[in-house]
Amino acid sequence: MEDLIKKIKSSIPLSLEAEEYLISISKEKIVPKGSILIRQGQIVNKIFFVTGGCLRSYCIDKSGKEHTLHFAIKDNWISDYIAIHGDEPATLTIECLTESNIIEFNAKELDGMLTRFPELEPFQRGNLERLFVSLQKRILNQLQLSAAERYDLFLEQYGDVARQIPNYHIASFLGITQESLSRIRVKIANK
Repeated sequence: MEDLIKKIKSSIPLSLEAEEYLISISKEKIVPKGSILIRQGQIVNKIFFVTGGCLRSYCIDKSGKEHTLHFAIKDNWISDYIAIHGDEPATLTIECLTESNIIEFNAKELDGMLTRFPELEPFQRGNLERLFVSLQKRILNQLQLSAAERYDLFLEQYGDVARQIPNYHIASFLGITQESLSRIRVKIANK
């Protein structure tokens, strides 16, 4: 919890009462590699803050192909926000790619905290804005950058955990085949 409290306090003042309430509605967990926190099709009521490790969100299309949407590393939030805010079953699965340290929140309690402690509103709005910007950049990168450029950007953003993530997850995130990823890596190695 210390990491999250520090993160909040670095951007807004946090009252002791709000801090205590935040702690009371949270559950710190160490989650083993391979654990599924949310499964596509289930009802979702959890939001996770990552304090260590790497998680990914992905969907499986009608043909059975996986599409990785997001990797969540330290200081990232992850959930299926479409399911939570659209009040519909999960469209994503959230999986731990490494042993991960997370803080779990009930989405309704976390949302209720904003009503009870309005001083947290700017922090939460900032989180949502950063997530929106990140996803919008990701869409634009998929549309405008070559696969090699997307891989370079991936290494910039996720270099610390890139060696721990299976190649097929990286390829899925980049929107390419594993073979294409191998060719890109060979070109980089030969430079």
